[in-house]
Amino acid sequence: MRSLLLLSAALLVGAAPPKPLTPTDIVNAAPKSVWKQVPSDDLLVMDLQNGSRVVMQLAPQFAPVHVANIRALARGNYWDGATIYRVQDAYVVQWGQNDSEKGFPAGVVAKPPAEYTRPFKGLAVKPLGHDDSYAPHAGFVDGWPIAYSPKGNWANLAHCYGSVGVGRDLSPDTGTGGELYAAINPLRHLDRNIAVVGRIIDGMANLSSLPRGTEALGFYKDKSMYVPIAKVRLASSMREAERPAYEYMDTQSASFAKYLKLRANRHDDFYIRPAGGVDLCNVSPPVRRKG
Repeated sequence: MRSLLLLSAALLVGAAPPKPLTPTDIVNAAPKSVWKQVPSDDLLVMDLQNGSRVVMQLAPQFAPVHVANIRALARGNYWDGATIYRVQDAYVVQWGQNDSEKGFPAGVVAKPPAEYTRPFKGLAVKPLGHDDSYAPHAGFVDGWPIAYSPKGNWANLAHCYGSVGVGRDLSPDTGTGGELYAAINPLRHLDRNIAVVGRIIDGMANLSSLPRGTEALGFYKDKSMYVPIAKVRLASSMREAERPAYEYMDTQSASFAKYLKLRANRHDDFYIRPAGGVDLCNVSPPVRRKG
């Protein structure tokens, strides 16, 4: 009996400490109940002629008129023959018709309001818990990273990596949604100056890896360099068998709270000491493809 006790004690003394959890561990262990499906009418699928695909999630709760325009443009096949014509290093990839003579499909509002912010009132926010350089507060709503001011009663989608915004001319022009861009770097200085209508949730590498434009602001020098777009569709317009489906982690869930805490306090092998803080754009709410 004594030998067994001594052996057990030795095993306990020699046992390796438990491996620290990583943010990926939290995502992989998250129960099914914390995942929310993205509505198919909020998924914009862009197929390039080179065979690659980019999928965007739209945010009608933040830019309802612009998103309605984008849906109408997609249903009206507005982007047939469109191209990617601008890739500015560490800034944006921009695409669209860039053709003022092309008419808009029915239902498109030619001069949308400036949907650069929305009222804060009514939003259920999960606070970031750390200071933000661009707003009084930052946090998450329904899977989206936002900046906000309860006192000023405004909130905006943050320009993080993969954010999709509406190309526009100088104010008072607000853009229709016919020209869009994706941020290939956090661009928080654009917050509250441009309508952010969504984010890339799949295929961002197919944009960020494109050759950089050599002209001013990253525009391609001539049309031979343009990247042709085969088609842009809403997932809701695709056949069910072809329709992609995605879900995001509920940012009000206990799983996301653990994920957020670990993003700010990394204890896994590479990290000598935790940072004790995290930037809003470094906590991308997890999204995964179903199936």
